[in-house]
Amino acid sequence: MLWTAEHAPAVLEAYRQITATAPEELTAWLDLLHFPGADPMVAVDVTHLGGEDEARDLLAALERLPRPLSDGRRVMSVAEIGSITAEPTDPGPGLSRAELLTGLDDTAAKALLADPIAPLLSAQLRHLGGAFARPSDSPHGPLSEPYALHLFGIPADPATAEAVTVRQRALAEALPVSGRKPFTFLSPRETAADAFAPATLDRLREIKHRHDPHGVIRGNFPVLG
Repeated sequence: MLWTAEHAPAVLEAYRQITATAPEELTAWLDLLHFPGADPMVAVDVTHLGGEDEARDLLAALERLPRPLSDGRRVMSVAEIGSITAEPTDPGPGLSRAELLTGLDDTAAKALLADPIAPLLSAQLRHLGGAFARPSDSPHGPLSEPYALHLFGIPADPATAEAVTVRQRALAEALPVSGRKPFTFLSPRETAADAFAPATLDRLREIKHRHDPHGVIRGNFPVLG
């Protein structure tokens, strides 16, 4: 569902209401969008693994908002889920920054909407919880933070790249971030130490030395280095 940016406060409030009580079958993202040459917009992307009537009941707060510019909600197969956000699948340049938020209270909501997101293309809130928050023996452990924030811009030139980085930093500093990063959203400026606790990183390094001393298995964010 897509609205003009003038409705962003109301859309964000509805999003907060929905995610505060959302069952595990419902996933909701909120996107503040500002594409070059277009007016700023706000969108909500949702997936409900269940019946259509139940989904509409869970999303009733959205139904009370002004009519959106577009509403693409429909019954779809699991194979189509990847098309919901209409994100490009071809590679392209971009600058990303991701944070985990400890909450989305009135102060955080006000900070998120205080200024236009430009030169960013998107500021995306992803509701977590559910299986993410349950006990886990994975290196990262459970995601107790209720939201993830993803900030994205295109570095068209050095000046724009710097402006994107500055805007990302300003937003992150204004919001209640937990201080750790989701590993799969690390940027080139970050390392595995930004995602894992020191004790976890030590354990991963010991496993790496023991089972792969010659560095045959490699990744973008190695635990060694």
